[in-house]
Amino acid sequence: MPRPLLKDRLVSLDVFRGLTIAAMILVNNPGSWAHVYAPLRHAEWHGWTPTDLIFPFFLFIVGVAMTFSFAPFQSAEKERMATSIYLKVIKRSVVIFAIGLLLNGFPHYDFNTLRIPGVLQRIAICYLFASLIVLNTDIRGQAIWLAGLLLGYWAGMKLIPVPGYGAGDLSVEGNLSAYVDFHLLKGHMWKQSWDPEGLLSTVPAIATTLTGVLTGHLIRSGRDKMWITRALLTSGAVAVVVGEVWGIFFPINKSLWTSSYVVLTTGTALLFLGICYWLIDVRGYKRWCYPALVYGMNSLAVFVLSGMLVRIMLLIHLPGANGDISSKRWLYENLFVPWAGHLNGSLCFALANILVLFFMMAALYRRRIFIKI
Repeated sequence: MPRPLLKDRLVSLDVFRGLTIAAMILVNNPGSWAHVYAPLRHAEWHGWTPTDLIFPFFLFIVGVAMTFSFAPFQSAEKERMATSIYLKVIKRSVVIFAIGLLLNGFPHYDFNTLRIPGVLQRIAICYLFASLIVLNTDIRGQAIWLAGLLLGYWAGMKLIPVPGYGAGDLSVEGNLSAYVDFHLLKGHMWKQSWDPEGLLSTVPAIATTLTGVLTGHLIRSGRDKMWITRALLTSGAVAVVVGEVWGIFFPINKSLWTSSYVVLTTGTALLFLGICYWLIDVRGYKRWCYPALVYGMNSLAVFVLSGMLVRIMLLIHLPGANGDISSKRWLYENLFVPWAGHLNGSLCFALANILVLFFMMAALYRRRIFIKI
């Protein structure tokens, strides 16, 4: 039986985080990458799919949580505690970045080709810079930073010429972000000439984190909960429309993390959080939350574990019909394909991953073990 929910937490945010990490495990761990339903793939380039919402949801959640964790440091004792909080922010950012590097290289660490960018690395950088902004500005200042990052990135991508391609080229090879990554991260990227978590595209990702910060201020405003719910849902719907319209002029693109993509995904995050907030914090429907809380309260641990689990399965080989194959492929072909087929078997393999990791995280949750940095 699930134990009572933790007190003094925004449970809807923990549930939103848990649902997001479960979705990330689902899309990152198919039985075969050759057999994946279209909504569970990223868009090829411009445009978006449901999968493209997952990563910005994480950064949005980081921003919302930031307003709660930094609240004690916004008091009259802020100056006395300044050194302490800055050291904490830097330490946390460095540790998260280092974990990302370790996960990228596991189990063979070839530092000549080790991918430097990554999901955790981007989270670390966004957390660091968003924290510095939050700790040194008020709400108005944070809104100005948000607008400046989005408009500045748009202007840079459209106006700064790339040698051989000119200004405003948003193709895979000709965009400014790829140019910067190629010259600063050559040999250490996901692709040969660009990286979806590259340097320049991290600038608007910081803006995504700031949208979460502003949302956190709204939730902590002390207003009536129904008013907050309406504000979340209304602003979310408006942001989705604005993002789509902006996308006409600056295409929605996850790999480039375009400004229109930031606005669109923020709007979608606001809608999802608004629904969770209404169900849990307004209506009090909490019985269904347990599975999501199991993931949400140990999101970093389950993310790292899911990545390592797949790599370990690729390392262990078992005898197959045509020679030794990885244990991942063996499990997929022998336990799922025979009764579900290739496409549904691949999906069921991913769902099985979610279930296995859930039981592991549930054991920690029951013992109130929450791995934090």
